[in-house]
Amino acid sequence: MTEIHLSEEDRAFIEEQVKDGRYTDVSEAVMAGIRLLKRHNTSLQQLIQAGLDDVEAGRVHSYDTAEEFLADIERLSNERKLKTGTGH
Repeated sequence: MTEIHLSEEDRAFIEEQVKDGRYTDVSEAVMAGIRLLKRHNTSLQQLIQAGLDDVEAGRVHSYDTAEEFLADIERLSNERKLKTGTGH
């Protein structure tokens, strides 16, 4: 079996999770963390691929200055607030 070295803080956290009944033992808690990491990595890869697909399809914006970029972000944010009714 593989040996895993944890910091005292991480070890205490996992032991607390087991003690509180969230997991039956340390192995189950570690495996849950690994599953979460795998899902995170899969999601990250999907987001990267979506960005690459956008670039390939020409769905990109070019800005000459950081100010232009920030102004566009603010404009898009305001449009989204108006659309969703979350504006103040």
